[in-house]
Formats: sequence, structure tokens, C-alpha cells
Amino acid sequence: MDMNQYLDMFIEESKEHLQAINANLLLLENDPGNITHVKEIFRSAHTLKGMSATMGFEDMASLTHEAENVLDLIRNQKLTINSDIMDVIFHSVDLIEGMVIDITEGGDGSADVSIPVKKLRSIVAGDFSAELEIAAAVAVEEEAPVVEQAVVGENELDDYALMVLKQSKELGNQLMWIKVTLNENCLLKAARAYMVFDQLESLGEVIKTKPTVEDIENERFETSFEIAYVTMQSEEKIRNTILNISEIHDVKIDPIQLKEASAPAPVVAVPVDPASEVKKAPEVQQATARKQAAGGKTIRVDIDRLDILMNLFSELVIDRGRLEQLAKEIGKSELQETVEHMSRISGDLQNIILTMRMVPVEQVFNRFPRMIRDLQKDLNKKVNLEIIGAETELDRTVIDEIGDPLNHLLRNSLDHGIESPADRKKAGKPEEGTIVLRAYHSGNHVFIEVKDDGAGINKDRVLKKAIERGIVNPANADSMSDKQIHELLFAAGFSTAEVISDISGRGVGLDVVKSKIESLGGSVGVDSVRGQGTTFLIQLPLTLSIISAMLVQVQDEKYAVPLSSIIETAVFKKDQIMMAHRQKVIDFRGRVVPLVSLQEIFQVPVSDAAVDEDEVAVIIVRKGEKMAGLVVDSFIGQQEIVLKSLGKYLVNVFAISGATILGDGQVALIIDCNALIK
Repeated sequence: MDMNQYLDMFIEESKEHLQAINANLLLLENDPGNITHVKEIFRSAHTLKGMSATMGFEDMASLTHEAENVLDLIRNQKLTINSDIMDVIFHSVDLIEGMVIDITEGGDGSADVSIPVKKLRSIVAGDFSAELEIAAAVAVEEEAPVVEQAVVGENELDDYALMVLKQSKELGNQLMWIKVTLNENCLLKAARAYMVFDQLESLGEVIKTKPTVEDIENERFETSFEIAYVTMQSEEKIRNTILNISEIHDVKIDPIQLKEASAPAPVVAVPVDPASEVKKAPEVQQATARKQAAGGKTIRVDIDRLDILMNLFSELVIDRGRLEQLAKEIGKSELQETVEHMSRISGDLQNIILTMRMVPVEQVFNRFPRMIRDLQKDLNKKVNLEIIGAETELDRTVIDEIGDPLNHLLRNSLDHGIESPADRKKAGKPEEGTIVLRAYHSGNHVFIEVKDDGAGINKDRVLKKAIERGIVNPANADSMSDKQIHELLFAAGFSTAEVISDISGRGVGLDVVKSKIESLGGSVGVDSVRGQGTTFLIQLPLTLSIISAMLVQVQDEKYAVPLSSIIETAVFKKDQIMMAHRQKVIDFRGRVVPLVSLQEIFQVPVSDAAVDEDEVAVIIVRKGEKMAGLVVDSFIGQQEIVLKSLGKYLVNVFAISGATILGDGQVALIIDCNALIK
């Protein structure tokens, strides 16, 4: 039987089950005594195992089967959950997610699952706690040395490495700690180290290195490096193999001696008192867990089919505009009534199609509780993520693009915003910080907030960095408001990170977030109070396909300005236009607003019928706190337009985001107001 026809269904259902497993695991971690969560996880894991086995993805089926065995013991109250067991299960789920991603990208879904499988089996066998004791003994030399001094003195082996070593020893392998010293005048040290690794991996397995492999590859070591190694070969053969490589000065090999556990200890955790106060998990996790268990009157529709439907309807909108114009020109009442009825019907159809494409932001939000859980462990911080408004809906095309910007902002809040428990205690705050992720509708937009109760933005530090990087002129620094200083965080290449890390962007700053949001037709701003916290606010359009716009005339050409960017349209006398810093400006409600001539920007030829008027038509547009006045010849009127791409031959056209076809068949370019305001 050809299983490829079921592949798309398998991928979608696997993602749903993994999402449900992650949500219920987080609930279980907060409420270890609740067997209901375990049953939900077991049900999803059991289904996932059967699906992957049927499709022939053996590694996934094998790993899921072992996890299912552990869950079965917990479900039947033969095993009590603890943080170490939770870490192993989470790690297994991560591996399964990686396999699903590989399958999605056309891979075969294979992966090395030997370590998590062995860990899960040891949990079932009841000897997992003994291995944890070994790991603890390695970490504290003075309590019980378990390895040769060269290893233990540096706390080199974590519990994963110890697990592999223990399993390898049981299979009859030799465990070696190898120290390789190169000649003092050795050139290309990294290349020599690579040759050593290449030879060793042909005869066994490298478990760990000191320094790390990355440091060795970048030659961040002196003349020696050390290796934890597993092999069936003799010590003499390994030594001679390494010494045969040129530029090797010395090789020292010591056996790794693991401490034997005196008696396997049962896996027992401290019982949880049901009456004790348990921290509530975010509402979205509970809602997700319930939704996965409940069925619904739904069918799966490929997003490509919805895209085709939207494109066909877009053509209908264009024809509708043409019919409305023709009916107005001909003037027959019967024709006008029919066209008006068709317009109402097509309007209802448009709402249905747009609604079909709308999906809750919950699909994106659901991935973040797990991320926060892992990051707070890495950073030794205590954080509670609150998710509000996860049911808020956005167009699928927008949903697919906002994950990375939100991920960056949340990591930024956790890394830079939330203080350490000790610092929060000194400031009179609870040790546990709070990050609120909130979504809500307002008009034709969706707003997403990322708010933390951390230390807030240090404006003096931000301003100093901006001056150092030439972003701000020192002469203008004193006149900048707090809001303007905070907005500097979005400047290209700006970052306050002293040390580059993987937590919040590797020092690339928040300009990448701003660029992505603006490419979606949205905007992002920041507000902060020192010592109280920071709020990032993202504004996004509900959909990117059909938008409301103001049509304007510039000489003989027509342009469309999205209504989402417009504050007001106005007509000014020419004597109301002033000059400031060699720039034409107007006084708009007490604010000085610069004028931008669309004719000059787009180099529109002057029409033969052009008449010099005493008045100027202006569209006031906004981008965040900045405003500008777009000078046009006349206003045509408001209209719903279909956003069309300019194609691959007209990419990156300045201040143009696309085009639309009008009712009379003319093409009107759609203006990107964000690009015009600087």
C-alpha cells in the first residue's frame, strides 16, 4: 500500500498530538498528582505510536513506545513523577518533534534515539535513580569520587554522558579518558584535532570533549585537549593510532571507573498533598488539552485550496467594481438593483471566505509555555507566563509569520526584562516574575502585547549605546523624550547585549522584529517604566489579501493608500505650507508634519491638463508616533481593493507594497506608508 497519500494527514495529526502532549506535560509538571493529565498524554502518545508504526517511521514508533511504558506506570500509580523523569519525557518529545519536522521537509524521520530509549527503559526497570546518584557523585568529588581524578576534578561528565558510559560498559566496551598533547609549534591545531577525532570515531565513540568541540574547531585551546571515549579496542591500539598522526607530542590514557550502585533504589518522589496550594497553569494550556480530547464538526481543508479560493474571489471583487461603475454610467434602475444585490451577496461571501482563513492565535501561543519553562531553568529565573485572548483570530498567512517575532520578544523579556529571584527580592518584588502574552481585536486590527513586570528599560544605557554606535547625535541626546529613547531599541543593528547568547537574539537587536511586523503591514512599539516593567505592542491587519484603501489621483496616475495608515484627509491653502530644515511642513492640530509629494517621489510626468491650484490635497498618515502628509492632486474615494504582488521581476520597489486592478481595468499601485515615513 502506498502510504504517501496519507503523509499530509499524518503530519497534521502528529503536530496536534504533540501540541496536546506538551500542553498536558506542562499541566502535569504543575500538578504532579493529577492522573487526568497523564491519561491525556498517554492517549496522545498511544495514537502517535500507532500512526508512526503504520507509516513505517520506526525510530519514532520505538521512542514513543518506551515513553508510553513510563506513562503507563504513572497512570497506574506504580511510579511517582519527579523533575528528572519529566526532563527525560520532555527531551523525548523534543526528539519526536524533530523527527516530524524532518518528515515535513521530505526526510525519512530517522534519528538517534538510543540514549532516551535507554533512559526510559531504566525508569521502567527501576534503576534510574541509581544512575542519578552516579551523576550526583561525579558532580561532587569530595563526597564520593567515581571517576579518575583527571575526570572528576573538572566535573566533566553530565548524566547523559554517564548513562552512555554505563550502558557501553555493560556491553563490554573500554571506557577511556584520553589526553592528547600537540607539539608546541604545531600549525593548524584544529586540523590535527580533527584527524584525531576522525581516527577515534572509526574505532569507537567520542562521548565528550574538553574543551567543547566548537572551541576545538575554532582553535580556542592551548596545546592539549581531552576526550571521554568508548571502544572495544585495546588501550595500546588507541595510543598507537593517535601517535601515528603527525604533530602529536604525547598521549595519556586513563580508565574511567564508574561507581557501582550498591542496590537499585526505587524511583520515588515526595508525595504531593492534594490539599496543598498548586500553581495554576495558564488557561490556554487547559483549553488546548480539552480541545484535543473533544471532537467537532470540522473537516480538514488544505491551505492551498483556500488560497486558490481567495484568488478566485479576488477576481470577482475586481469584476464587481467594474460592474458597479458600468451600472452607474448606463443608469438603468434594473441593472443597478441587480448589481447592488450581487454586491451584497459577494460581500457576505467575502466575509465567509475570510472567516474560513481565520485561525486562533492559540496555534502560535501554545508553543511558548514550553519554551519559557526551559529558558527559566537555563537562566535560573522564576517566571509565570500568562496567556490572555488566545482565541483571537488572524488570517492564516499572518499567523504563519508572527511566530518568530513573538519568540524573540518573549526571550528578550525573560533574558533582559525579568530580574533574578535575588534581585527581585531586593526590589521588594515576588521572586517569580510575570510575563503576559495578550491578544485582542480592535477595529480591523489585532493587537498583541508582550508585557513583563521586570526591571524596565535603562534609558541612560540605551542612549549611551546609541551614541557609541552613531545612531544618535550627542548634541540631540538631551532633547530626546523617554519614548524616543525606548524606540531606539528598534534601530538597525542596535543591541544592549554585553555578551552574545542564544537566549534573546545573539545581539542582533529588535530591528528584525520590527522589519518582519512591518512587512506584514503592521507596526510595533514599546513602553517602559524603570523598575516596573516593559510592554511591547504589536498591531497587525486582520488579513493581507483584501484591504480597504483610499484611491487618489496624482497627475494621470492613480494610487491606493491603505486606510489602516490614514489618520485624516485634508485640504490646505498653499500659504499654509511652511519650510523647516529645507523641508515643506504643515501645522496639523498643533503638530509640525512634514509633507511628501507623491509626484516627486514616484517621478510622475506632469499632465498636459494640469492646472495650478491654490489648494493642496493632503493625506495625513502615521507610522507609530511619526506622521507625514502625502501630497496628492485629488481624492477619488474609499474602496475595497485586492492586494496583488508585483511579481518576481519587480521586487523591492521603493514605497510600493503591491498593485490592484480597478473597476475600469486600470492598475493602481498600493503605497507603503511605512517606507515613506522616516
